[in-house]
This record gives sequence, structure tokens and C-alpha cells, in this order.
Amino acid sequence: MRLWHNLRMNTFTLIFIAALSFTTALRVWLALRQISHVQRHRATVPSAFADKISLAEHQKAADYTVAKSRFSLFHIALEVLLLLAFTLMGGINFISDFWAQYADQALLRNVALIASVLVLSSVAELPLDIYRKFKLEQSFGFNTMTVRQYFQDMLTQSAVGAILGLPLLFAVLWIVATMGAYWWLYAWLVWVSFNLLILAIYPNFIAPLFNKFEPLPDGELKQGIAKMLSKCGFAVQGLFVMDGSKRSRHGNAYFTGFGQTKRIVLFDTLIKHLQGSEIEAVLAHELGHFHHKHVVKRMVLIFGMSLVFLWVLNLLLTSSWFFAGLNVTEMSAGAGLMLFFLVLPVFSLPLQPLSSIYSRKHEFEADSYAATHADAPSLVSALIKLYRDNASTLTPDALYSLFYDSHPNAQQRIARLQAGTSHSLAGVAK
Repeated sequence: MRLWHNLRMNTFTLIFIAALSFTTALRVWLALRQISHVQRHRATVPSAFADKISLAEHQKAADYTVAKSRFSLFHIALEVLLLLAFTLMGGINFISDFWAQYADQALLRNVALIASVLVLSSVAELPLDIYRKFKLEQSFGFNTMTVRQYFQDMLTQSAVGAILGLPLLFAVLWIVATMGAYWWLYAWLVWVSFNLLILAIYPNFIAPLFNKFEPLPDGELKQGIAKMLSKCGFAVQGLFVMDGSKRSRHGNAYFTGFGQTKRIVLFDTLIKHLQGSEIEAVLAHELGHFHHKHVVKRMVLIFGMSLVFLWVLNLLLTSSWFFAGLNVTEMSAGAGLMLFFLVLPVFSLPLQPLSSIYSRKHEFEADSYAATHADAPSLVSALIKLYRDNASTLTPDALYSLFYDSHPNAQQRIARLQAGTSHSLAGVAK
């Protein structure tokens, strides 16, 4: 019996190392493909955009993409080192032994263990995040955040995370310890309720902690948006402008909340760079997501997957080979929960293309809705400006995009929109 246990333990260790090696090599290979492909096409603007985007703008997007891809290689290396440090190198054992000296109750030890892993991971990633924000983003003219604002955001995020996350963590671990064989079902119900609560309170209570939201001033833009919303039969709590420029020059717009808390948020940078009809077209695209119930479908998918994950976790918590195979000596709920979410990305990466394909399908459907309910050429014009102003590459590697891109590339989106309308790109302002 002991021999069988050791065999399974060693087998899982080998499976874990093999999976980690494969996924790491795959991620690095995809990043290198992206770098090589974008650099090869740096010298020429794609013909569909030759009269809309200058060579200098195209090359800036290429250089920005290459810089981000190179940076991702360092982030991959750090993630692998952290994973190995917490598992096979004994990090979780060390943290667990440390807290065993100070916390008698298992529930407190488990919460302290998970919180410690999360804090240590965040601290380890802090130098890379600072470099990304104040070196990479700033060198391309996107970062507008001050160092003081950065650390203020970090402290606020940490406080909000602790206030909301710790009670959830206590609840889940208490359920594991007290609710018997079907704890995973009760924990899932708590998880779903928590996420719905966050969706409800985010617009009014969380988002204002980080940004100012001013009502969209009366005028032609507000009238145009109100008319489009009425045409689409979509009611919102309000139209707001967010001071996104305090952190970045990237532009965006989004819908948030649900039910009576739905609101439209426009970045001030978006209003600055797009014309009224283009903003309406971008919002029509977002309305398309609601019309096709994409938000609900994604929530159902996420909740369904989380139920499966919790059921699998239930099996692993009583499997000694899972803990021993990752060099964790204590079979506790906290250690098992942390291990599961640490190793899950290693085994789930091959499924990433399915998620990306599903997301791109939704984007095409939202584009089609926008082309029907707003001015299609204005949507084309808006997309071109957004790609240009955000320095998004027009020539991504196809395999890299298959894995990672949640949105279709520029050429695919423009071609689809052109195919669905009799209008052409002629006359679209640069």
C-alpha cells in the first residue's frame, strides 16, 4: 500500500513538472512568435490601413507590442519561480509551520496561509509592475500616473481586497470544515452570491474609490447617445465621464452594473479623441453585448466552471498524493485551496484558445449589432482611431492571437464590417 502511494506521489510530481515545462515552453514560444512576426511586418502598413495610419504610427504600435511581449517573458519566469518556490521548494510548508506557532485554530492558520501566499506573490511582482507602468508604458507616452497615485491605488486595492476578500475566505474555509461531503456546493452558492453582490455595488461604492465620475454634460453627444439608447430599448441609471487620463492616455468605454445599477462610463480620453458619431458607434457595440446576452452567458459559463473546479478540489483535498506530489506535508483545507489555484493555470492553458474563440465570436456579434443600430462607417473610423491611439498592432501573429486575443484583430473586424455594409472606408478621417 505504501509503495502504491509513493508511486502515485512520484507520478504526480513528474506530471506536474512535465506540464509546467510544457506550458512554460508554449508561452515563451508564443511570445517569441509574436515578437518575430510583428518585427517582420514593421516596415509596411497593411494595405487596408495605408491611408488611415501612418508608417510612424504603425511602427510605434509594432515597437510597443514587441516591448510588451519581451516584458511578458520576465513575467513568465517570475510566475514559474514563484510556483516552484511555493510548492516543490517548500514555501507553503515554511509558511504553514510559521503560522502554526501563532495560531491555534485551524481556520485562522488556513486564512493566514492563503493571505501570506497572496501578499508574498504581490510583493514579488511589484518591481515588474512598477517597471511596466513607469518605464514601458511611460516610454511610449501612455502612462500619466504619478508614483504617489500608484501607491495610493495599491493601498486602496489592498484595503478593498481585505475588506471584501477576507470574509469570503473565512466563509469558504468554514464551509469546508463544517458542511460535510457537499461543502463544495455550499461554497459555490456563496461564491456566486458574492460575485453578484460585487457586480451590484461596484458602480456606486467601489469604482468611485479610484476615479471621479461626472455626469455627461448636456449637449449634442448626450442627446445622440440618449436617442440611440431609446432606439435600442436600453435603460441605464446614467451617463458618466471618468477621469481615465489621470492614469493613462489609453481610451475606453464600458457598461457596468446590472438591473437598476446599469450605467455607461466614457473615459475622458475617449471623448477627446473620437467624434460624437464614433462614440455612439462604440457604445452601440457595447449595447450589442447586452442585446445578445453575452454578459449573462459569460457569467453562466464562469459560474458553471467554478462549480466543476470546486468539485474537483473536493476530491483533491482528500488525496494525499496531491499534497505530497507538490511537496506539501500538511493536508489542510487552506493548503489544498492554495495549491489548487496555483497549479490550475498549468493544466488549463491548452484550453485558453477555446475561451479566446468564444470571446471573439461575441465581439463579431456586437460589431454586427452596432453596424445595424449606429453608423457603420463611424464604427470603422472609431476602431481605426482606437487601434492607432492605443498603439495596437495591426499585424499580430495568428497563433498568438488564437491563444490570447479576446478581440478579433483589426483587419478581421474592419473586413467584416465592410462586408456587411455598402459603405466603404473612403472618406474616413485619418
